Amino acid sequence: MRLSSLPLLLLTACLPEARTEAPPPPDTPQPVQIAEIRHLPADAGPSFTGVLRARREADVALRTGGRIAERLVDLGAEVTTGQVLFRLDPRDLNLALRAAEADVLSAEATASQAVNDAARSRALVSAGHVAAAFHEQREATARAAVQRLAAARAQQDLARNRLDYAELRAPSAGRVTALMAEAGQVVAEGTPVLRLADPAEREVMVQLPENALAPGQATARFWARPDVTLPVRLREVAAQADTNMRTYAARFALPDAPDWARLGMTATIHLGTQGGLPSARIPLTALHDRGRGPMVWLLREEGRIEAAPVTVMALSESMATIQAALPEGTRIIAMGAQLLAPDSRVRPVEARLAGAIR
Repeated sequence: MRLSSLPLLLLTACLPEARTEAPPPPDTPQPVQIAEIRHLPADAGPSFTGVLRARREADVALRTGGRIAERLVDLGAEVTTGQVLFRLDPRDLNLALRAAEADVLSAEATASQAVNDAARSRALVSAGHVAAAFHEQREATARAAVQRLAAARAQQDLARNRLDYAELRAPSAGRVTALMAEAGQVVAEGTPVLRLADPAEREVMVQLPENALAPGQATARFWARPDVTLPVRLREVAAQADTNMRTYAARFALPDAPDWARLGMTATIHLGTQGGLPSARIPLTALHDRGRGPMVWLLREEGRIEAAPVTVMALSESMATIQAALPEGTRIIAMGAQLLAPDSRVRPVEARLAGAIR
């Protein structure tokens, strides 16, 4: 037994001594990589494409039915208040007016005779020549004839109005953005024939997802003028999401819109950061959470560190977009944040991640 263990002892004695490194003292600064906070532009948030629309637009309809004889405006035309837009064939409407006038003349004659008969029966019943029931019947007939005359006159006024409605006039000044009927088409009463928009107030209509319903500052860029940025303001958000797209229709007002911004142009709305805090992109490894929400380590003097809370806006494979009240150029720990404690001391090292992170 003793002789067989001798070669093992000799072999062990020939091996080099194992190198063991002692752990660094507690006060030894730990090497870390750093990055600098660089604020993103105000319009660095999400973008959504929409169309320039008029704030006030309406489908203008005919107030009577008939065959369209003339269309007097073209698509895109500017119209003034009271301008004739469509004209119906008035022949049937003239006949209806003549019939209503004849009904009025007939009702006037009937009412006049009934009133005179009631006056004569009143004298006869006073003299005792007729019964009171006979007089009451004549009075009722006279009252009914007067009411029929009033109804005939109302029908005459309605027929005269329908004849006036044969000419569709612009209810207000604006621009024709859609035509829905042509000459020769027979339309019913209340059928829209064109869309009229007021270009005085213009706004961009987009579809927003649920996580973008409370945007901060926003700007708009038009495909026709990509070098021009215009400020916009969220004016209206739909109360209910679209059943198919699950997005909300939102309208952004465009104050002092330039003349070249025409209705129907394509625009892109760039949403700014929410809450008024600046945003920045940092390495994903700079984030850590010790039970109080996301935070980063700030590099202070003499290698000291300090925790700063942040709000995470978006995450990617290697980067995180945050919001925090951190000045431009603030240095943070970019790698190794999970291994640090509040009383740790660090030593920045030069590496690929060190430097400005945008």
